Formats: sequence, C-alpha cells, structure tokens
Amino acid sequence: MDRNFTINSLITGYEKYVNNINASLYTELQSYSNSEFIEPLKYALYNGKRIRPLILILSAECIGIVNKEAYMAACAVELLHTESIIHDDIIDNEYGRRGKEPFHIKYGYNTSILTGDFVLGLILNISSKINDYVVTKNLASTAMLMSEGEMMENKLQTNEDITFDDYIKVIEYKTASVFEASSKIGAIIGHGNKDEINTMSEYGKNIGITYQIKDDLHDWNNEEKLFNVLIRNSTDPRNIFNHMENLLHIYSKKAAHNLSMFNESNAKGSLDNLIEFTKFNSRT
Repeated sequence: MDRNFTINSLITGYEKYVNNINASLYTELQSYSNSEFIEPLKYALYNGKRIRPLILILSAECIGIVNKEAYMAACAVELLHTESIIHDDIIDNEYGRRGKEPFHIKYGYNTSILTGDFVLGLILNISSKINDYVVTKNLASTAMLMSEGEMMENKLQTNEDITFDDYIKVIEYKTASVFEASSKIGAIIGHGNKDEINTMSEYGKNIGITYQIKDDLHDWNNEEKLFNVLIRNSTDPRNIFNHMENLLHIYSKKAAHNLSMFNESNAKGSLDNLIEFTKFNSRT
C-alpha cells in the first residue's frame, strides 16, 4: 500500500476497517496513475481519520453485510469529503490541515479548483459501478446540500441576528449531511428495511452534528467560523459556550438512542464508540 495511505493514530481500534478503506482508495486511484491529479489527490487524502467511510462500513455490517460495493461507496464518501475540504479551506482562509499545508497553499488555487472538479468525476465513476441508483441519488443530494450549507454560512457571517437554529441548520447541511449519507448508504447496502435505514440515517446526522459542534469548540477563536459570529454577537460569551456544551450532550444522546434500536453486535459497539470519539476529537 502507498505510504500516503496511513492510519491516523486517533482511530486506533478500527485498523482492520481503515486498512480496507485505504486499500480500496488506493485501488480506485491506481486506475488514474497517469493522471496529473494523482499526486495532489494522494496529498489531499493523506492522514485522514476516515470516519465517514468507517461509519458507512460499520452501518452496513451492523444491519447485514459488507461487500465490495460497500467499500466502493465508502471511497465515494471519503472523496466527497475530500473535495469539500479542498474548497472549504480556500473559503475559510485555512493555513493548516492535518498537520500540513492546506491543499490550496501547497498546489495553488487553480489546481485546487480543478482537483475538486476531478474528484466529482471520480465519485460519479465509482457510483456508476454500484448496482443501486439510490446510492448515487444520495451522493448527489449530499453534494448539493453541502454546497447549500456553504452558501448559507457565507450569508450568515455578516448577520447580526444569527441564532443557534441557523447555526445548527448550517451544520446539518454542510457537515452532518455527509455523516447522514454515510450511515444511510451503509444501511441500504446492508439490505436494511425502511425503518432500519431511517434510524441509521438519523444516527449519522446526529453524530455529524456532534462532531462539528466539538470541532467548533476546539477552534472557537477562528474568526472565519460561524460559531465565532455567535460569540461576537453575545453579551456574555460564557452563555454561548454553555449552550454549545449542552447541544453537544443532546445530539450525542440522540445518536446513542438511534443505535439502541439495533441488536447488539461488534459493529454496533464500534458505532457507539465513535460517538465518544467525536466528542473528544476533531479536525476532519
């Protein structure tokens, strides 16, 4: 396996799954080994936690089966996340990511935009090989929701009347939608029934919201963050932090409740452990 596909130490305990996800990503990229985008893409994918594709695989296993299509879908989800990071880092003026230079600083703005376009093509190609149009539909709708969330956030940056409802809605669109799609697609590939798919989908959304709230608490002094707008507009920032901590607790409990609907299994236990992981770790 290429050295660019390594396990982030924070995800220790899921090595088997992450190794398989990385191997699948490596296989997908090898089809484009002569492309100008191959090395930049390896850089973009390097040292990721793989939480979103991990949720997809574990959701499929929790409900039923894990097959080749599950790992293909996991690649598509991770690539969708990667594409969003490349563009988000430009918009947010990021100067650091995963202990390395953000993509646009390393490769420049033109390459960043073109690589994002190339990645969307990769996702389309992968989804065309998965024998379920619902998977493709969910990937497409998630990509659009993420863009909507980014637009909403941009508009709210200068809004003095921003509320926590606005903040949560942006998170649901921009961040949690990918977690939700991951768990939902996993449940679909795992042959879940309607109730199982909907419940697992809710788990993904709730853990995604939890993850972003914790990330924002870690990065609260970043002027570009929507959370910072809430702080600036508050008469007492302590109230904002207290409310954020309360929201973190609420959404993590919701995710745990969603999982309680499923039978006990190693996969369910792993999904449950990820709730705690998201509460104590952040940054992609």
